[in-house]
Amino acid sequence: MAVIYENENIRIETEKSEIPWLKIFTQHPYREMSEVPAEIKFEIYDLLDIIEKEMIAYYRPDKINIASFGNYVPHVHWHIMARFKTDSYFPEPMWGKKQRNAALTLPSFDTFCEKLHISII
Repeated sequence: MAVIYENENIRIETEKSEIPWLKIFTQHPYREMSEVPAEIKFEIYDLLDIIEKEMIAYYRPDKINIASFGNYVPHVHWHIMARFKTDSYFPEPMWGKKQRNAALTLPSFDTFCEKLHISII
């Protein structure tokens, strides 16, 4: 995990994975989205939109997955993942049943994160 962006309201972290995977956390440990102030909700939704569009442009995935669970970490956060029909779990979620052994050849995740950081600021 690495933090690629943060401000007083949110932080964006990477998730170590075979696919491009980011997480947006609120800085304050809200348990539920309904507890999050409106201005922070709008910031999260804007970031979800920016990240999704950047992932599509950079990786050309088959699908983008966006999810918010927080069952293990009861702190509002969102997962954004670029999915490929040839990744190890597709069409299952990344925490689902493995479907195959994948060997994806994708553009640099570090370069993507650098480009994304520029888009956000």
